[in-house]
Amino acid sequence: QVQLVESGGGLVQAGGSLRLSCAASGRTFSSNIMGWFRQAPGKQREFVATITRSGVSTLYGDSVKGRFTISRDNAKNTLYLQMNGLKPEDTAVYFCAARKMNFISTVVSGYDYWGQGTQVTVSS
Repeated sequence: QVQLVESGGGLVQAGGSLRLSCAASGRTFSSNIMGWFRQAPGKQREFVATITRSGVSTLYGDSVKGRFTISRDNAKNTLYLQMNGLKPEDTAVYFCAARKMNFISTVVSGYDYWGQGTQVTVSS
């Protein structure tokens, strides 16, 4: 089992920045591929970014590429998402997720554990 707790969400103006964190406990953090997803009201949960166990490789959704950066600190059991150049369309609940299988996935069903989410609201 892995327990995930997101933090760092809030209200920010367009063009601003936020840094989300996801604290993990339970199963060894470094043994999981990690990802960020988001879900806006009335929409399906959307892939944002994922990172390999070591943190060497990352993959981003097209809508955030070049603006968001995923990273992890295995010593602190924490996943991060640095969000720059925020747009109103980035408004959503952001979820972190952990995957047991050792290859990257960009789909919701590919992840085994989920946090409760943190709200990000970008005003225009």
